[in-house]
Amino acid sequence: MNVHLASSSTLEKVPAALRSWLATPRPMLINGKWVQARSGKVFEVQDPATEMHLATVAEGDAADIDDAVRAARNALENGPWGRMSPSARGRLVHRIGDLILEHLDELAQLESLDNGKPFSVARVADVPLSADMFHYMSGWSTKLEGKHIPISGLAAPGQYLSFTRLEPVGVVGQIIPWNFPLLMAAWKLAPALATGCTVVLKVAEETPLSALRLGELLMEAGLPDGVVNIVPGFGETAGAALAAHPGVDKIAFTGSTEVGRLIVQAASRDLRKVSLELGGKSPNIILDDADIDAAIAGATAGIFFNHGQCCNAGSRLYVQEKIFDKVVSGIAANAGNIKLGVGMDPATEMGPLVSQVQYGRVTGYLKAGQEEGARALTGGTRHGERGFFVKPTVLVDTKPDMKVVREEIFGPVLVATPFKDADDGLIAAANDSIYGLAAGVWTRDIAKANQIANRLKAGTVWVNCYHVFDSALPFGGYKQSGWGREMGQAVLSNYLEAKAITSRIA
Repeated sequence: MNVHLASSSTLEKVPAALRSWLATPRPMLINGKWVQARSGKVFEVQDPATEMHLATVAEGDAADIDDAVRAARNALENGPWGRMSPSARGRLVHRIGDLILEHLDELAQLESLDNGKPFSVARVADVPLSADMFHYMSGWSTKLEGKHIPISGLAAPGQYLSFTRLEPVGVVGQIIPWNFPLLMAAWKLAPALATGCTVVLKVAEETPLSALRLGELLMEAGLPDGVVNIVPGFGETAGAALAAHPGVDKIAFTGSTEVGRLIVQAASRDLRKVSLELGGKSPNIILDDADIDAAIAGATAGIFFNHGQCCNAGSRLYVQEKIFDKVVSGIAANAGNIKLGVGMDPATEMGPLVSQVQYGRVTGYLKAGQEEGARALTGGTRHGERGFFVKPTVLVDTKPDMKVVREEIFGPVLVATPFKDADDGLIAAANDSIYGLAAGVWTRDIAKANQIANRLKAGTVWVNCYHVFDSALPFGGYKQSGWGREMGQAVLSNYLEAKAITSRIA
């Protein structure tokens, strides 16, 4: 294992202006103002690479959520937002994307410090993709069209004029996770704003910083007061209060399936609309006619990108028997060469897990897997004595009923299983999961690839690639991986109501 850990604070590697921003206790954004929590409480944000203090943030709870919901409702019904033309709204959303790119390095540094991911990755992936989401969604503001519908039933032809119009669903409560803090904020905010909704955004307590900085950019872009309100806090207080608030018209959540169930329970009291992007245990299938080198590289990235903290990570690997040993040994070799370190170090290829809690979860699965008979070809343990570092791990000798095969680990852990041929239970094994978020297929036979892809119960299937995203592509899952879709035209339905209007004209 190649290790590259900094011996001094990661804050030394960022500009003085950002250090000053972090040194100032960060308030929350409600009704266009930066305010402290009503309770006066704050919480500490920790650098996961060093376990050192990073920032102090206002701790929102039910009282702050109530203020934020009231502000969002007022902005929707009484402010300029509801009267803004679609073209003007689109220009404002596009301006937000521009500002994100103007602050590219700063936002990437915040993501690296707060989440632990490499700055080099955040700079080329997280931040540009966030900007692109606002740019893409800005174009939809002027294209939310209803349609004329000729009445065909009992009504006499020509007596009625019927048409539909699309309207914003209203005040939206959005709850985002810690694995891609800025990008998840963009995935949620951009379509909500493009459709004319107002928002209360509850950010993850582990990683609130980039969303709070984004809030400053929203104000700089000219977003009217109260249109977006950002409340950092804990799930059991701020998150629960938002999910159950009667003033919220719709909840959009990204996170674990376990918490998704709690969101549904809270929203069900008022039959509030809900969209969910939840967990995954995605199969990645390599056939023996694949480009082996490309498949090894793709499977390595499929599980170890973002430290394995991806809902769509290719965490279950199925490899045809003839090439199984070559493929898993290649992935294990790649894993062993990954450079672990603090995110701000240019040599770092993988940072720490996000928190002590996540570190305990992942290492607990590693222990359980090895106790049940799985064998680590590489990794399987933590690294170092400081920071939440876990070595990238490849487990073999796994069985279908093992916890490491059945449950989402959300860490850099791959479980690998051989199969004889594509007709010998492969599809059944790949689909044998409560999840259905993503999948991968590697083969030179495009007909075979599409046959397999059509049978996989997953919202996204990648063929001879993995982790390919675009703002225009819908993303979401089957089964317990969620309800609805993020991104693309499909996400707009999360934030729109269709109204039918019929007038008697005869």
